[in-house]
Amino acid sequence: MLVSIPSPTAPLSGKIQRERERETETETMEGVKEGDVNAMLRGQAEIWRCVLGFVDSMALKCAVELRIADIIHSHGGRPVTLAQIAQSIDGSPSPDLPYLYRIMRLLVRRNIFSVHRPSDDGGDPLYGLTNLSRWLIQDSELNLVPMVIMKNHPLQLAPWHYLGQCVREGGIPFQKAHGVELWEFAGDNPEFNKMFNDAMACTAKIITKAVLEAYGDGFRGVECMVDVGGGTGGVVAEIVRAYPHVQGINFDLPHVVATAPAHDGVEHVGGNMFDAIPKADAVFLKWILHDWGDEDCVKILRNCRKAIASSDQKLGKLIIVDLVLLGQNGDSLFEDVSVRFDLLMMAHQSGGKERTEAEWKELLQQGGFPRYNIIKIQALPSIIEAFPQ
Repeated sequence: MLVSIPSPTAPLSGKIQRERERETETETMEGVKEGDVNAMLRGQAEIWRCVLGFVDSMALKCAVELRIADIIHSHGGRPVTLAQIAQSIDGSPSPDLPYLYRIMRLLVRRNIFSVHRPSDDGGDPLYGLTNLSRWLIQDSELNLVPMVIMKNHPLQLAPWHYLGQCVREGGIPFQKAHGVELWEFAGDNPEFNKMFNDAMACTAKIITKAVLEAYGDGFRGVECMVDVGGGTGGVVAEIVRAYPHVQGINFDLPHVVATAPAHDGVEHVGGNMFDAIPKADAVFLKWILHDWGDEDCVKILRNCRKAIASSDQKLGKLIIVDLVLLGQNGDSLFEDVSVRFDLLMMAHQSGGKERTEAEWKELLQQGGFPRYNIIKIQALPSIIEAFPQ
């Protein structure tokens, strides 16, 4: 708001008053020049967007819970009216149309859904799918629905309220919120464990497809591969399906593999990667090392090095699928997401973090892998191919 400085003298003539106003109108109460007012206004708007960022997440969660994308998809993907969406919501005999309209208004603004308003003004607006909402179709093989549910669950949101406390005094936000670390909590809570595994499985499908497209030749010389922290075995099963000559081992904590389904060509092995890792000529680590601090990562990498069966005829290798931060001025499709993932690791894991290439290089050298290649894929993470010699 522009504020004129009041005159300390008696009322001035009209001409003098206008000149005085021109001299003072370029300052605000904070002394900000008129040329900066628009920038300050944009700054205010951006802070409001940050403050209310959770609204986007909650509206997205609502759309997933109501299966709005699936409802539109069930009509052949053709745009439908709000009433048609409401009529198809399960377990809702009388849905609140004004509420639904307001939620859809925001989701359309975020390009989650599209809206088409008939030009003759005689029909109802029609809502359709976009490239964003196609990732919310639960019946699709590749979707992010379980991740939306998991990341917006109250148990996962609670640790975020402890970030400031942890900055002041250290500690792990998840542990402060729930009394134990994430892995122990998952082991003691079957429902949370299933929700977590489902979220990991949905992203695993997306990432595995991208890995196979970008790194297919990298598996051709592999005879036995162990997927460390492989969850229920979905990733290694896909790799074995694509390359049947590979003998797959899915290695994870006992309570995780206990719920894993059988996969052709895959053996489930329970254990702890900090103790030992099953022998193989290739070790696969997808989104594992970002869960841990540097010291723990070095322990894991050294166990990977021990597990790799190298010889003069065959060179064993480590295949890491993880984020590679580009640095402060990095600019890529997923860079903003990657920086947010770094805070996600801080909130939920013990020492977990995302790393730059320089940090990965140092970590790999300490773990016994002096050579590496970084391979970009059509997904959030990258492949880091590392060799013990």
